Amino acid sequence: MKNFAIGYRRISARDQSRYSLEFQEEVIQNYCSRNNLQLLALFTDNGERSDTFDRPDYKALEAFIKKHNPKVSYLIVASHDRFSRDFTEAFSRIKKLEEQFRLKVLAIDENIDIDVNDPSVFLKRAFAYLMANQELLQIRKRTKENINYARLSGRHVGKAPFGYINAKDRNNKTVLVIDEDKAEIIQTIFRNYLSGIPIQTIYKLAQKQGFNRSGHCAIQSVLYNPIYAGLIKIPATRNQKERYVKGIHQPIIKESDYWLIKKRSDRPKVSKSRPKELFPLRGILKCWCGRNMTAAYSKGKSKYYPYYRCTLHTGANYNGDKLHNQFEELLDTFKFSELQLNVIAEKAESLLRKTVQDQKEIIASRNRQISAIEKKQGALDELILNKEIDSETFNRLYQKLLTDKEILLSSRQESIKESEKWIALHSLLSRIKSLKDIYKIAPLAQKHSLLNRLLLHDLVYEKGRFYTSQDNIYNIK
Repeated sequence: MKNFAIGYRRISARDQSRYSLEFQEEVIQNYCSRNNLQLLALFTDNGERSDTFDRPDYKALEAFIKKHNPKVSYLIVASHDRFSRDFTEAFSRIKKLEEQFRLKVLAIDENIDIDVNDPSVFLKRAFAYLMANQELLQIRKRTKENINYARLSGRHVGKAPFGYINAKDRNNKTVLVIDEDKAEIIQTIFRNYLSGIPIQTIYKLAQKQGFNRSGHCAIQSVLYNPIYAGLIKIPATRNQKERYVKGIHQPIIKESDYWLIKKRSDRPKVSKSRPKELFPLRGILKCWCGRNMTAAYSKGKSKYYPYYRCTLHTGANYNGDKLHNQFEELLDTFKFSELQLNVIAEKAESLLRKTVQDQKEIIASRNRQISAIEKKQGALDELILNKEIDSETFNRLYQKLLTDKEILLSSRQESIKESEKWIALHSLLSRIKSLKDIYKIAPLAQKHSLLNRLLLHDLVYEKGRFYTSQDNIYNIK
């Protein structure tokens, strides 16, 4: 007698996976045939993001499961990164499907009879999702770099603001073109504001002209948008302040008008320090009474110390540094087997090779582009020496080449740093021996996901030891 399964396949708009939709369908069908499963339905999300389950066909998949529960016993995917690339979301969703519908989620490289509650299965999946999550961050980084490169080149990225339309240049790249009718409305908005007319009155007049943007800040969004002055805003980074570059599009208003308005609107901003991940057990650790432990700093004789405490029991007040060390010592007892270590090494090696190769190709491409620019600079030198161009034309063209070269040099350096970072990460992964090693390098959200999956009951700390609410005591002194 056959058991029933459904399949799920996904690819995003910028996906770099080797799994095409056709390939995913084929391997899912083959898996079902080998394991005597009847595939009832195959759900497909084409062009959908991997870090959310707010996908049309995935929602249809869950609706199908609810309708046919408990008939469907398995959900088959080609690979766990097709299910999701978000470590936390993936485990949360799998747990929901297992508990609510008794449904087993399986990738094609997993045996149909695996015990999903087996720690070794959990650890293998955890590492797979960590690697998928890392690759997602890598994809996002490349996308961000491309957007930054476009902006530095003076190109607007995204939907055209009111007054412009998106068009294509001769290189088939998006460029802003002025919408003459709407541009007059923009010019009127700026003119009225500089004349001292109140914002509400400006908004009503603009609406009568055909301004169709709504919201309390619709006019302010126009006034503070540098696009209208022919400028592209480059957001601040860790190493560089916010700046503006000349756009390749035509301005609608004078640049001087924009700076005048910006000067009027600028106000000192209150800086907010971002909280550090110094209390990883906050939200996980409970007092023996069942309340969550709060975490904060407490003043000692010469400095402040991190502490966990119960708001109800004042005596339950524990030094955070000591408690963190004890907990990591506990996690260090969860050692990986030789097989698990081989799986980690294999996946890390594969991902490293792909990432480093990608960066090598980017660096080689940037070197070729830099070399081409340097040749153009040499050609310009010849032209000015031979008086074939005037000094104004020379300066304008030479400055453009310098800007392009600066962008390429910056991009090349980023790729070099990225390769070095991945090589360092690979070295770090090669030293992983226990759950503690993964816990220490994981971001806070993934630490919590790891612990929520690992701990079946509440984690309690009392009298120098950890234990769960079901008396599974971990005696770590």
